[in-house]
Amino acid sequence: MHHLKFALCLFVVCMVGCEDSSSSNSQAVKSEQSKSTLTADVSINATAYIPPQCFTDPVADGVEHNPCYVCHTPSKEPNFLNDIDVQLSYVFPESGLKNKWDNIFKDRSEEIKAISDESIISYVRTDNYFNKDGEIAIKKRLESVPDSWDRNKNGRWDGFIPDVYFNFDDLGFDHDPKGAYTGWRVYAYYPFPGAFLPTNGATDDVMMRLPEAFRNNEAGDFDLAIYRTNFAILESLMNERDVTIPPVDETYLKVDLDKDGKLAIATNIKYEWDPRSSKNMSYVGMARVLLERGDIHLAARLLPEGTEFLHSVRYIDIDGDQTKMATRMKELRYSRKNSWRNYYQLRTIVTKETKERHDFPERTKVVIGNMEDGMNTPHGWTYQGFIEDAVGDLRPQTYEETYACLGCHGYVGASNDTTISFTRKFKETSYKEGWYHWSERGVEGIADPIREDGHGEYAYYLQHNPTGNEYRDNEEVLNKFFTKEGQAKAEMFEQLKNDISVLLMPSSERAIALNKAYKVIVDEQSYRLGREPVLNARDKVLKEVELEGDTGITEILSYY
Repeated sequence: MHHLKFALCLFVVCMVGCEDSSSSNSQAVKSEQSKSTLTADVSINATAYIPPQCFTDPVADGVEHNPCYVCHTPSKEPNFLNDIDVQLSYVFPESGLKNKWDNIFKDRSEEIKAISDESIISYVRTDNYFNKDGEIAIKKRLESVPDSWDRNKNGRWDGFIPDVYFNFDDLGFDHDPKGAYTGWRVYAYYPFPGAFLPTNGATDDVMMRLPEAFRNNEAGDFDLAIYRTNFAILESLMNERDVTIPPVDETYLKVDLDKDGKLAIATNIKYEWDPRSSKNMSYVGMARVLLERGDIHLAARLLPEGTEFLHSVRYIDIDGDQTKMATRMKELRYSRKNSWRNYYQLRTIVTKETKERHDFPERTKVVIGNMEDGMNTPHGWTYQGFIEDAVGDLRPQTYEETYACLGCHGYVGASNDTTISFTRKFKETSYKEGWYHWSERGVEGIADPIREDGHGEYAYYLQHNPTGNEYRDNEEVLNKFFTKEGQAKAEMFEQLKNDISVLLMPSSERAIALNKAYKVIVDEQSYRLGREPVLNARDKVLKEVELEGDTGITEILSYY
């Protein structure tokens, strides 16, 4: 079986007009861009969906580390990809045995030194999503699509056009400049352990939008109460638990949300879904009508067709001694669920994957799609992305750049309907019920989430990965939580219980260095060689692995 580690898509940007920008980088940019055009349906790295983390040697001096479990784990239905075998061996196709992520082996120290702190701080505080007129810059460009971006040469952009304004109200809903709802809703969540922790390179946020039917009443008019209720129903289904809600009139909604046998005022969504035992749930408003007609679907741990996600990845800003999300985007990622897959179909996808990996180990993953329309997974999703060009503006990702992000979406045991963040959303008992943006409030004072086995999630991760990342090279985290002899510092783990920021957020010095390191990659436009900010050449990553070779891990761990 061929399974993949969580594909890190952290993207950094080049600096515009920076006093330290070097003209020597221009040749590297031209060299990379000349190898393939932006619209070409090619992937120089045939296994770009296998991220560099997968090549990590998890054993050092006889000491075993296991960063793999957070992605490859005993899964929960309807994710039938129980991929614990990846913890134990390098299960790659034959063409993927050589590590092609050359950027992670490069020493960037000289390039980093050449960039001043002042210039990089100024740069990350410069907005590259909105232009000086308050318009979405990438949207303006796509509406008059450049010929070099128009893959099918039909004069228009056929893919997603960004339309979130980051103008969130007290309930987390986004509004356009005229005050109208865009449909997007932002939420706070626990960052995924490992590469996605800000201490390892970037901050990020996630917005979600449900189809229009979920926003409207049965007459077809927008109804905020209905939209909020449908979000709560979905949160209940995705997490298989009850969810507390503001009081709503079930008589108007025509759904017994709290399952008390009558239509009255409900204050919670009761999770009770088992069709085999005639236990069903329902959405409300127009979505209820479409559900009853069979035009949309509902199931535990599955999102309805038409669901969209928007995920911005950003630099790290400095605020005195604290660090936080920066204004400037490194990347903007988009996904949309186009069609429904039931449990049987999802199991069949895994069965076919298993058989193909066994019968044809030399084959690489085939992904249908292109840079303009997006790339499709067999699970019914389309993924697309925008990344910074050599002058700091967002541009569409190439085929290969998006291909590199598809390893985690649907091909790891920890995902739910190919996604991760929504099941990690803060519960409704949190600040603003978890519906807010990181620019409003950071992770300071947030307690370590408790795993199903009773351990704090981040503390558990540190116990098995003392540097807080897959590469064992985050010395700041290591020195903060462990002594030189490798003993855990009890006072720091005690602090982590009630404040995850002590782990998640880097020092200002580290944040500045990470920002600079990634700027170098963007200047080169060498994303296909690795997109992570590397401060020093990584010596704990293998340049080549043996087919089915042992990782050295002996104890299988669970994400849950």
